[in-house]
Amino acid sequence: MNWEVVIPLLFFLAVIFLVGFYASKYVKQGPEFLQEYFLGGRNLGGFVLAMTMVATYGSASSFIGGPGIAYNTGLAWVLLSMSQLVTGYFTLAVLGKKFAIIARKINAVTLNDFLKERYSSKWVVILSSISIVIFLFSSMAAQWVGGGRLLESFMGVSYPTALFIFSVSVLVFVVIGGFRAVALTDTIQGMVMFIGTLIILVGTIIAGGGVSNIMKDLAAENPDLISPFGADHSLTPLYISSFWILVGVGVVGLPQISVRAMSYKNSKAMHMAMIIGTVVVGFIMLGMHLTGVFARAVMPGIKVGDTVMPLITMKVLPSWLAGIVLAAPIAAVMSTVNALLLLVSSALVKDVYINYMDKHASEAKVRNMSLGVTAVIGILVFFASIHPPDFLIWLNLFSFGGLEAAFIWPIVLGLYWKKGNAYGAVSSMVVGVISYICLDRFSPNLLGMHTVVVPIVLSFAAYIFASLATRSMTREEERLTASKFWNV
Repeated sequence: MNWEVVIPLLFFLAVIFLVGFYASKYVKQGPEFLQEYFLGGRNLGGFVLAMTMVATYGSASSFIGGPGIAYNTGLAWVLLSMSQLVTGYFTLAVLGKKFAIIARKINAVTLNDFLKERYSSKWVVILSSISIVIFLFSSMAAQWVGGGRLLESFMGVSYPTALFIFSVSVLVFVVIGGFRAVALTDTIQGMVMFIGTLIILVGTIIAGGGVSNIMKDLAAENPDLISPFGADHSLTPLYISSFWILVGVGVVGLPQISVRAMSYKNSKAMHMAMIIGTVVVGFIMLGMHLTGVFARAVMPGIKVGDTVMPLITMKVLPSWLAGIVLAAPIAAVMSTVNALLLLVSSALVKDVYINYMDKHASEAKVRNMSLGVTAVIGILVFFASIHPPDFLIWLNLFSFGGLEAAFIWPIVLGLYWKKGNAYGAVSSMVVGVISYICLDRFSPNLLGMHTVVVPIVLSFAAYIFASLATRSMTREEERLTASKFWNV
């Protein structure tokens, strides 16, 4: 174990836990446990909102899996990754003030609260909860693998041991502090991610003898590494363009991102978050993926892509600085895991159990169930992550696509199209999820595009057709409920 690397990281984790204990006092106060535990009291400022969106979105894929793919693919993957630039801006621009105002008006704590009030249908809530559990489970597994790989790389312990240490740390933190702890530490972690990206990029460029020298080395090994099509010519213009849907505009359909648009305190905070978030996301995505490509010239021959970032960090930086920089991917992984754990927990406890099994559950019971479910889910993900894939990024992108196919139209059209109804929402979810899973399994990258594109188009058609075809069947109760959305 390299203690010069480990000690700075342990200090970073200690700070994170202190923030968690600080936030826990808010969770214990007052009758609004759900509002505080799952949404932080809807009181996030612009900077905190931006950093929590960045840290939640900037996951193990951004800091571990993505650079690993870039190492093998070349600069084309950097181009593809920059489609993520618009993520925070587009999400807040589309959902905007209306989503936050409606969330307050109907006292929504989760995305499913919004869907329940908008569509007045238990099937919409149940289907959305199932989608969240299924697809976010695979996303959490990707984050767990990322955390385990990182600790394994620089602590000198086996992968199962590293995975166990990471799991315990995350579970204790999330169970203690809830959403406010996640938001506050996301601010710290977002800044660490930004600074860490800058340091490792500069360190890699210096170790490679400058950008021009690195480019010569890459071109000498394989000229396609510096082409826009990838080392194996697999990244066509159409495929790269389709990623603008998967990790760009489609992100508005990710529950872990859209729920952030409920939590800011005023429009000024939202506008500030749009600017800060765009700048930070752009820099981190560019810096980390460029580092992955440049690492090939500095450390050729790395076999496991997910180990590229920790290995290059420890090679090009002094040990003490490497420990600080490696806190960046740990921060990215922890912040994403924290958010996903809370989201899955809220889907099961708040959206299913309280809504349809025990509407009069006491505050103490809800609190204990929320904490217990969060812990159980974390334990299950730990066991699912013991045998990891070679590239965790594919697990994460599979989760992204499934969630977007399920949620993007029930959210966006539900917010802005008056004629949308529960039949349209259910049809959209069913068609989107089933077509996505079938295509991913039997015909990925249909027509040369990422798998998610066709299911999103099909789910859009299903929403429109089913809503118009059943317009006369819409219940009066649903019409009255939906009417409150159009007065905002």
